[in-house]
Amino acid sequence: MHEHHNHHVAHQSNHEHHHGNHGSHSHQHHHEHMIADFKKRFYISLILALPIILLSAMIQSFFNYSLSFAGDHWVELILASIIFFYGGWPFLTGAIDELKQKSPGMMTLIGFAITVAYVYSAATVFGLEAHDLFWELATLIAIMLLGHWVEMRSVSKASDSMESLVELMPKEATKIDKEGNTEIIQVSELKKGDHLLIKPGEKIPADGIIIEGKSSVDESMLTGESAPVEKQIKDEAIGGSINTSGSLTIEVSKTSEEGYLSQVVQLVKEAQESKSKTQKLSDRAAKLLFYVAVAAGILTFVIWISLGYGVEEAMTRMVTVLVISCPHALGLAIPLVVARSTYLSAQNGLFIRNRASFEDARKINTVVFDKTGTLTKGEFAVTDIIPRGNTTEKELLQKAASIESQSEHPIAAGIVASAKKQNLNLMVPRAFDSITGAGVKARLENSWVLAVSPGYMNKNNIPYDKDAFNKLSNTGKTVIFVLEEEQFIGMIALADQIKDSSKEAVRRLHELSIEAQMLTGDNQTVANNVAKEIGIDNVIAEVLPDQKADQIKQLQANKKRTAMTGDGINDSPALATADLGVAVGAGTDVAMETADIVLVNSNPVDVVSIIELSRLTYRKMIQNLWWAAGYNIIAIPLAAGILAPWGIVLDPAVGAVLMSLSTIIVAFNARLLKSK
Repeated sequence: MHEHHNHHVAHQSNHEHHHGNHGSHSHQHHHEHMIADFKKRFYISLILALPIILLSAMIQSFFNYSLSFAGDHWVELILASIIFFYGGWPFLTGAIDELKQKSPGMMTLIGFAITVAYVYSAATVFGLEAHDLFWELATLIAIMLLGHWVEMRSVSKASDSMESLVELMPKEATKIDKEGNTEIIQVSELKKGDHLLIKPGEKIPADGIIIEGKSSVDESMLTGESAPVEKQIKDEAIGGSINTSGSLTIEVSKTSEEGYLSQVVQLVKEAQESKSKTQKLSDRAAKLLFYVAVAAGILTFVIWISLGYGVEEAMTRMVTVLVISCPHALGLAIPLVVARSTYLSAQNGLFIRNRASFEDARKINTVVFDKTGTLTKGEFAVTDIIPRGNTTEKELLQKAASIESQSEHPIAAGIVASAKKQNLNLMVPRAFDSITGAGVKARLENSWVLAVSPGYMNKNNIPYDKDAFNKLSNTGKTVIFVLEEEQFIGMIALADQIKDSSKEAVRRLHELSIEAQMLTGDNQTVANNVAKEIGIDNVIAEVLPDQKADQIKQLQANKKRTAMTGDGINDSPALATADLGVAVGAGTDVAMETADIVLVNSNPVDVVSIIELSRLTYRKMIQNLWWAAGYNIIAIPLAAGILAPWGIVLDPAVGAVLMSLSTIIVAFNARLLKSK
């Protein structure tokens, strides 16, 4: 039963590998093994099919040559038996599987047609007076194997989301014992109440309460808050966030199983399990064709018998109908378009991880963007420089950047980057110190210069222009005050930079009459300003990660087909819940693992490309299904003998030509798919 399971995984809308919970490596290996298995079955079936085709009486009369020898029927039967049981195995087991689930689809259609063709043809060798259909059987199996192999190969890069969520947690922690000695232990060994030392730059290994030290912690990947959060004694530290500046000692309050990250893992898992297993288009078409074929076959048999023909004649007509109605073209109609659209999307920097969701992307009418790192660069840049007294803008920026050059803080990095952009020479501080929770100070040439927070200014009653500050602060900017020898010499405002492509993405979505929304953990003011600048229709801010998924469900409840675009761990549950989850490639592994599609270039405009490509792909699939089924619409009634009263009965050889023709048209049409 090994192969049927294999095949079924490939077939079922790629959801199984997307959501399987075994290690991603074994999973990847398992999938590659399946692809190799189909390839081998295809080549062996193809080689064995050649002598069958050459020996076929039908092919001989068609091409006007003759080739026969004593016992040639037995040779055909032996070769056909190998093809049927070896090449047809994935379809036969797949059909049993589909019937068990009471959902006949592609596997049932193929399994049914090859079984009928095989049993009927074998009967002709044992004395049934009729044409055998060995060559039909052989080509059908070979082409179906080819179609499945092509499709699986083009969508083979699926992996496992839980793995990388867990990978985000550090594996080791520095534990402090009662005597103050430190030792490195495995995170899995941590217990509640353990004391841990977290140095600057390290990831916090578990949720806990700070009992010593002050620092700023980068929680952006977890919560979406763009600016680092200042932390001091009694504050909570979240496992998985990054300690940026000072050393901290924390007391573990939750072990890794109960921690914040584990809750996110749980949410993602639930969302992925509940995401409906969308049936791919080819499955829906196959299901319909299966019912049509069975009905047409039975009807044909009944009519021929009732017209007074013998059982053999009626059987022959029925079998011809059943075999003809399993279109070779259908087996290739969709896989070839899939392969083509996967190739085009890869060229455009879109990595499709879940085919079914991609196929359904054409129905999306609302796109929800995370802010930090998706619409914005996630990097601070200086927006305003307001000097005081006789200090110039350049001097102010130069002094601020010279002292901030010693700090690891993202805001410091933004100030230094802006100074470098203006080619300002930075001074090397003679002494440097950080003012806990308030900023930094350094000795430049002969004076002490400080870069501090609004809190420091208010606490020390240092006068500054409150109106100018409020104006900047109300637009969501972060403001740094610069003091020289305790004298206020100006302020510098910074903001997360908006990506140039964000505006274009929203404009193009509006052209497609798709609504653009923003969902962020950042504060309302910051979010509103970014939204206004980009042209976003609706903003939901200050949302906790577990609420993000709820917001998506809310939209879905209001009949909105939703795509979610994000890059952080905090976006994972929402990515898994949305009808289409799109991860920005520069984000965390987790977001990428949870998403249906990854944007390799981290460009929001690519979200529009996904929807456009999905619409084009769907159109091409429908065209191909019409070409594939069109053959059936003509061939089934002819095979059933609808024109028999006028002496026209479809010679199976003509059926074969029609079949080959529709297969060629389908293959050619798939190649015509182009992205805009």
